[in-house]
Amino acid sequence: MDFSLSEDQKAIAELARQIISSRATDERIKALAEDPQWYDEDLWGELAKASLLGLAFDEEFGGSGFGMLEIAGLFEEAGRCIAPLPLLPSIVLGGLAVHEFGSDEQKKSLLPALARGELFLTAGLAELGHVDPARPATTAIRAGQDWVLQGRKVCVSDANRAARILVPARTETGATAIFLVAPDEPGVSLERESTTNGEPQFTVNFEGVRVTADQLLGDPERGAAMVRWIEHRATIALSALQLGISDAALGRTAAYAGERQQFNQPIGSFQAVAMRAADAFIDVEAIRSTLYQAIWAVDEERDADKAVQVAKWWACRAGHRVAHSCQHLHGGIGADVEYPIHRFFLWTKQTEYTLGGASPHLARLGAMLADGEAA
Repeated sequence: MDFSLSEDQKAIAELARQIISSRATDERIKALAEDPQWYDEDLWGELAKASLLGLAFDEEFGGSGFGMLEIAGLFEEAGRCIAPLPLLPSIVLGGLAVHEFGSDEQKKSLLPALARGELFLTAGLAELGHVDPARPATTAIRAGQDWVLQGRKVCVSDANRAARILVPARTETGATAIFLVAPDEPGVSLERESTTNGEPQFTVNFEGVRVTADQLLGDPERGAAMVRWIEHRATIALSALQLGISDAALGRTAAYAGERQQFNQPIGSFQAVAMRAADAFIDVEAIRSTLYQAIWAVDEERDADKAVQVAKWWACRAGHRVAHSCQHLHGGIGADVEYPIHRFFLWTKQTEYTLGGASPHLARLGAMLADGEAA
């Protein structure tokens, strides 16, 4: 079997690397971290010009018709430079969901502008006290032909700029429906949250928000399955981001260990340092291999639950170990918040938290094994 990337896939990843690495320098990232907006608008525009924002959209919507492997390549390159971009909320949580489940009118009105970098999307999946976004506490009550939303979503990235927020809500029948809600609609309010890596996230409140039938995404009886579909792709994207972060952090650490002198020897020549770096390398490759397994299962439309769960666990646990190893091997300078390796540490932790942490996923995998669901 040939597991190598195709020429197109290599070219996409290389193009993304050239654009992102040339602009997302350490100095630029540091300056943006002090800007409340946080995102790199210029870099976003360059990715749009290179047709990288619509990779998985059909050509009629400004895309290129590729799949999750190509999207993962883009996320990995963004992770290498910890580039502050709204890739997850706009491209995956919003764009892919609209492309898969939206009406023709919804696709035409949102996707081409998103691919051109002129429009942003996001999704409100998380709720306090509710771990399963497919079973939300937020409600949608029928009001004639319309619906009325009531509830609260947390950790909604880029909600202040998004043209639409995807909002799963529980209907009177007990099913889950998803709605496309503008953040400036009456009854919607935003509260800025503090995040580990500085990304702008918001608590979004829905107080009697009236939405029309054309704001419904897909079948109101299939919302739970749609949320699972979104979750799988979001996990792949975040795991790819974690792969890029971890790989780049380890590369920087290896270079530092080869230059830093102690007892007139580079510290990389010491056995303890070399062994810890080797363990980190194995962790990086474990993230990569389980990520590719999950991508294959999703793109081949197989039952991807277990593969995605495994990839998520490795991205959380191995990413955590790599980040700590890289910071530790930098010594005292690794704790300097102004030093680049510390920002890699913060991004790793933010990604781990967004994925949900390693322990809950390990428990779910154990439950799968106990129930006989795993081979």
